[in-house]
Amino acid sequence: MTRSAIIYDFDGTLAAGDCAQHGLLPAIGIANASSFWDTVKTKAKETDSDEILTYLGCLTSEANRARKADELSPDRLRQHGKSIPLFPGVIDWFDRINLHASSLGIVLEHYIVSSGIEEMIRGTEIASHFRQIFGCRYQYDAITGKVAWPAVAINYTTKTQYIFRVNKGIFNSYDNEEVNKFIEHKERRVPFDNIIYIGDGDTDIPCMRLVKDQGGCSIAVFNPESWGQQKTSEKIGKLIAEDRVSFVTPGDYRKGSQLDVTILGLLNRIARKATVHDSSKHSY
Repeated sequence: MTRSAIIYDFDGTLAAGDCAQHGLLPAIGIANASSFWDTVKTKAKETDSDEILTYLGCLTSEANRARKADELSPDRLRQHGKSIPLFPGVIDWFDRINLHASSLGIVLEHYIVSSGIEEMIRGTEIASHFRQIFGCRYQYDAITGKVAWPAVAINYTTKTQYIFRVNKGIFNSYDNEEVNKFIEHKERRVPFDNIIYIGDGDTDIPCMRLVKDQGGCSIAVFNPESWGQQKTSEKIGKLIAEDRVSFVTPGDYRKGSQLDVTILGLLNRIARKATVHDSSKHSY
């Protein structure tokens, strides 16, 4: 059996913008998402704090100030997740790609590793397609049900540990002993050679570079609406020049798109390598 995994970022990769701007920010009284993010970045710099932890803290403070703390409950976050606009073709993507992988003898698994809010991602109509969703989460007070503190905060570099969790078959965020345990590459659940990482550029560079350097493939996707813009072209050129990614495509998941063709080709290559490897074990 050949097992493969596609690991996705979420914000800007499967969906436009970031999780919180769709439904959640307006619900807690934040009308200007750009201004909110400026505040987060300024506060993180002034206090020398992690930006994602600062972001989660600012969300809580704003919700409490507006007396909208219930908007951060798991149920409400999932409701807000339903309003997140997905890129073209995403809804039909998984069944089609899984069918192709199955025809090649590949067991294909899908994962999300994101700095977005996990409960919001679980509220989208594609959530059931993922073997595991790793995202930012809150812990809640057992009595009041309100946010107590951030339980998981995944920033741009700590994302990489979750690539190793997928690689080794560890489906939780707490077990650091297992993720650091030495396991021979051939004994890992999903070899790096069979991992494809899809992200949206600068914030995913550590993960894209890790997967690429370990023998897998990394793909940078960009919003199809900004694909032809000068700023996007400059980012694409920089990613390629610095050897950060294997491929760059628009975030268009429809059948026949550049991304679709690229993924199908990569799955074909994984299947071919598996066949060659299997044949070599029986040669004399």
